[in-house]
Amino acid sequence: MNAPSARSSLRLSIHADRASMGAAAARVIQTEVARVVAERGRARVVMACAPSQDDYFAALVPLARSTPKIWRRVDVYHMDDYVGLAAEHPQSFRHYLRRHFLDHVAVASFNPIRGEAADPHAEAHRYGELLTAAPIDVISLGIGENGHIAFNDPPVADFDDPVPVKVVEMDPVCRQQQVNDGCFPTIADVPRLALSVTLPVFASAGLLCCIVPTARKAAAVHDTLAAPAWTACPATLLRAHPRASLFIDEAAASRLTPELRARFSAAS
Repeated sequence: MNAPSARSSLRLSIHADRASMGAAAARVIQTEVARVVAERGRARVVMACAPSQDDYFAALVPLARSTPKIWRRVDVYHMDDYVGLAAEHPQSFRHYLRRHFLDHVAVASFNPIRGEAADPHAEAHRYGELLTAAPIDVISLGIGENGHIAFNDPPVADFDDPVPVKVVEMDPVCRQQQVNDGCFPTIADVPRLALSVTLPVFASAGLLCCIVPTARKAAAVHDTLAAPAWTACPATLLRAHPRASLFIDEAAASRLTPELRARFSAAS
């Protein structure tokens, strides 16, 4: 994969607060899912599971519930989960997705990553086969404090990864973020291994809709738009994608120069 050029079609959308950010992202996702279902009869959607996505899901649920015939034709996937955690564990990403979305909206299918599988590498292979059986139409995602997408932290990120899903060891910044998010009491409680969808899956998706609030993500947002290096900030992938939108609140935008704001807002 080539590095992102100075010119990019990435659409930057800055909002006064998290609620308006989430609502704007939800409208884009709802419109795209409706379009794909109308054109093809079915849509495949991958969703991130993290506190950064709370406002987005809060806005998406009523939109999806107002169009049940559309979402009953949507196959839902997620992009990562901790190795060793069962689906019922409060910090399992499957638990998050059910609580914030699937318990409220009927979909055609939900296809979970089995974090508790006895052989995580075999599970990565199984889920990769499932995920790549047909094109992914939409991915809703976030960006980590270290610039990661899913659990593609800088030390393990590969823009030409040969597999769609892999077992990764999370770096210390990523593990500390789970504490910062309030998901675990201490870093010692955070699992070290996770199953993660890899970067080529994001690159090949039909639409990327990235939702990134809070000042803790401000440095990563800046690097996503300005950093020259790829694996140092995996989220720079967004700049090379032909249909990507980045939704942020003013706190996450706090490190953006006027020039960066103007350049990427102009793409909108």
